[in-house]
Amino acid sequence: MSYYIERIQRGVDFIETHLDEDVALADVASVAGVSQWHFQRIFRAITGETLKGYIRSRRLAASLERLLETDLRVLDIAVLAGFESQEAFARAFKAAFGMQPQKYRALRDKSLFLKKPPLDDEYLRQIQRNMTLTPEIYEQKTLLLVGLRTLVYGVDSEKNNIGEQLPPLWAAFLARLTEVPNPVRGVCYGIVKQERDGSERLEYHAAIEVTDEASIPAGMVAVEVAGGSYARFEHRGAAQRIDHTVSYAYAAWLPQSGHRHTYAPDLEIYGVGYHATREDSVFHYAIPIG
Repeated sequence: MSYYIERIQRGVDFIETHLDEDVALADVASVAGVSQWHFQRIFRAITGETLKGYIRSRRLAASLERLLETDLRVLDIAVLAGFESQEAFARAFKAAFGMQPQKYRALRDKSLFLKKPPLDDEYLRQIQRNMTLTPEIYEQKTLLLVGLRTLVYGVDSEKNNIGEQLPPLWAAFLARLTEVPNPVRGVCYGIVKQERDGSERLEYHAAIEVTDEASIPAGMVAVEVAGGSYARFEHRGAAQRIDHTVSYAYAAWLPQSGHRHTYAPDLEIYGVGYHATREDSVFHYAIPIG
């Protein structure tokens, strides 16, 4: 079993043994031995669902069994499923299964719904796509960049707001690009890193490399990206579909590559081949590896 598949399985095993408790995402990642952001990102890339959503669906699946096989009150089942009230549980149950929990209990039909199965190692291996794209492995020099910064929730979070936050950030940065002193022209970078350990938010910079900091324009920030080994994936087409390339990198390539993410920032690299409105646009997404 690959390093990352093993780590995901550790986290899933922890979830399964703590379904009756309030499972903190940070605790799952800690047991897995991976930072919270990278665990959530790899989990979503491999399984197609957020970690928080998986935990919720597993607890709801357990509630189906309790409704039919125990005499526990619906309120008690709601609490065990992680809900603060019977009403909140009933709303979530109906949204998931189309009926109130009391009605499901009265029908006593186990075949009505497929319970959400836990992930096992065989399933985790099978749902990885075959690796058909090979990234370029290269040594990235240390980058000194200047640009605009924002905090966002990534696609691995149920609060994902990248689609709303990043386009206006880039529009604002590009409108002020001529203000940046000593630029290395021809390439712009998106810098993606976790805000801090344990946070669901990402720190994102729209930036350009500079030869030295000199004076930083008002409202902009400088950021240094240390040099190191990176795997660079080519993305063709609209920037809005970059999630497909990122998911491939994390779900298909990384677990089978023999490499590990170093927790340095990921890089979006926008060169001369990038055109925001053209389907033949080309840019790159690079992940730091060790």
